[in-house]
Amino acid sequence: MFRLLGILLTVLFAITTAIVVWPQFFRLEQTFPFAQLVAVRGAVLAGLLAIAVLSLLLLFARPLRGFAASILVVALLGSAAIGGIGLIRGFGTGELPAKSDTSVRVLTWNTAGEAVSAETIADAILEQEVDVVTLPETAESVGERIAVMLREQGRPMWVHHVQFGDVPNGPQAWETTILISPELGDYSVIGSSEDGTSNTSSVPSAVVMPVNGEGPTIVAVHAIAPRVEAMERWQSDLEWIADQCPAGDFILAGDFNATIDHMAALGIDGGDMGNCRDAAIRTGTGVTGTWPESFPELLGAPIDHVMASQNWEPTGSLVLDAAGSDHRALVVQLDPAG
Repeated sequence: MFRLLGILLTVLFAITTAIVVWPQFFRLEQTFPFAQLVAVRGAVLAGLLAIAVLSLLLLFARPLRGFAASILVVALLGSAAIGGIGLIRGFGTGELPAKSDTSVRVLTWNTAGEAVSAETIADAILEQEVDVVTLPETAESVGERIAVMLREQGRPMWVHHVQFGDVPNGPQAWETTILISPELGDYSVIGSSEDGTSNTSSVPSAVVMPVNGEGPTIVAVHAIAPRVEAMERWQSDLEWIADQCPAGDFILAGDFNATIDHMAALGIDGGDMGNCRDAAIRTGTGVTGTWPESFPELLGAPIDHVMASQNWEPTGSLVLDAAGSDHRALVVQLDPAG
């Protein structure tokens, strides 16, 4: 009886481990609770290693030796798989190569309202020589203060903005602000993203297009978080984001509230979201957690992304300190492909 129970528990543990390690194989990457677990691969790895250690201790109990050995093997295989995925996608905070005349640097930072000061954001833009900035949860007034500081330093940027809810002094989670260097040309927010007829469901994204039709369309992304009660809206948001990168010249940047695993079914022709490819996993920072900042980078969730269509080549990425926000910032350098 106990032997059969041990076999059953081992089989259940093996199936659960397989789903948690690679839920997209079972098409469960956007299903509760696997969507939440795969977002924090580092924490899952720590849990599997803890189970492995406990199994080692149970090996000393003769009646449990076979069961413990089986659990140990499964836990070690799961740990090795997660570690291998991490090595492929990249640990660490990264670095940026020298910037050329044709390079475009993109900064995305969910600032949690004014948890990060305008001065801190402006300093990061200047220090990292950024050309495009997407700021979920940042008011237009904050973007304007940043632009004034940059102009005084000889680095002007145009401010664009989308807001949900006609509420004076409403929560900054209802706002998304974009700053773009004039060197990329004139941009404007498309009407359907501004009035919400084509947008993410609960917190706003912003789609800005070059006025003269030359240059990348830029999408500042903010998807709803995958809470239990919001899973359908989260899935819909991810589908909408993927639709914003058809064939053409596009850059997506922002708080996706999703990791690369959640996007397994949303890529086209080698892309991760539509035709856009994630820069972090191609430049060595793909598993570095950007949220929450209270967790070490390897235990957090890499849910903030910069993605670009295939006419851009990601050549470097850098994860910055949160400086008061619950999200770390991400800077990516894109160079023209070929």
